[in-house]
Amino acid sequence: MTRNNLKKIRENILLSKSELARKAGLSPLTIDRIERGYPCRVDTKRKIIQALGLKISEKGKVFSD
Repeated sequence: MTRNNLKKIRENILLSKSELARKAGLSPLTIDRIERGYPCRVDTKRKIIQALGLKISEKGKVFSD
C-alpha cells in the first residue's frame, strides 16, 4: 500500500469520488482503491493530478512515491 493525500485534497476542494472520477476519465472504483492506498499507473496519477487542477510538477502534494 502506498501513502497518498488524494482523499484529503479531494475533500478539501469539495469534490465527490464520482466527480473526480468523471473529470479524470476514470471509474469511481479506481479512485476509491487509490484513496485506500492501492498502487496505480503513472498515467492514472497524471489524470488525477490534472483533474484536481494541479500541475504535474505538484504530484508530490498528492502522491508520495
